[in-house]
Amino acid sequence: MKDIKNFIFEDLIAFEKVFDQAVKSNVSLLDKIMKYIVQSKGKQMRPMFVLLSAKVCGDINDKTYRAASLIELLHTATLVHDDVVDDSNKRRGFFSINALWKNKIAVLVGDYLLSKGLLLSLNNKDFRMLEILATAVKDMSEGELLQAEKARKLDITEEIYFNIIRCKTASLISSACAAGAFSSNENEDQANLFSAFGEKVGIAFQIKDDLFDYGNEDIGKPTGNDIKEKKMTLPLIHTLNHCDKATKNKIISIFKHSEKKKTEIKFILEAVNEHKGIEYATQKMNQYVEEAFEILNAFEDSEAKMHLTNLVKYSINRKY
Repeated sequence: MKDIKNFIFEDLIAFEKVFDQAVKSNVSLLDKIMKYIVQSKGKQMRPMFVLLSAKVCGDINDKTYRAASLIELLHTATLVHDDVVDDSNKRRGFFSINALWKNKIAVLVGDYLLSKGLLLSLNNKDFRMLEILATAVKDMSEGELLQAEKARKLDITEEIYFNIIRCKTASLISSACAAGAFSSNENEDQANLFSAFGEKVGIAFQIKDDLFDYGNEDIGKPTGNDIKEKKMTLPLIHTLNHCDKATKNKIISIFKHSEKKKTEIKFILEAVNEHKGIEYATQKMNQYVEEAFEILNAFEDSEAKMHLTNLVKYSINRKY
């Protein structure tokens, strides 16, 4: 990650200036919250996907920095809203906005970030960029609602699971790569290729995230958290498709309860291990990564392409 950031060091600084300017407000409370958000921001992987995709296709320019800022504004807005929906008090090791300023303020802050993203694009006539990102926000909302619907019925198939994560997670990474590519040369064909590339990376990224729930590494959330929240992910779906009827009925029975005992979570984790759910999900994750690299191979070798490849590898080898 250090080498990647060094390669686009000046571009990241330029992006941060555009982002910082975009979130400025005349309301002192908003400015205070925005400073807190900037202080507690994550690895900036999505803006990095924007910048590196642009570099693979051509040159980074002001439109690229705005695209990266738009991605970060929309992504941050969704995280703020997610913390309200999930009643989460922590985000990246920091207190969430809703934990510090309550739900009403957090919802309004998320709305503010969304509006600033829209204005950043509209004021600069980046209409194609806005179209790419607006589609992603629509897909993310549909993915979350589909997951909520299926969590009630407990009838998530593998096909539905991939549809959920394509919308919920992959759509934003897909749009980041497409927006970056388009910003450099306005070539629709290349933007479409990078959209497909980003979608496959995003699916692999989410599978990696789901796998954390079945590991023992310190990843910032307890093992079995998805199970507690009735989230059926790929390792469990595979297990339900390959276990005996008694085991399947017991797992579904456990899932129906709001409160789950440690012994019940342990039973599910052991069943997933026994039926090689983790190995299957890992295989699928690696398959999507390979398919993403096949798309990237259509572009000439360059330093930017090398670092973009390494960013993908980092995203699936990360420890949290």
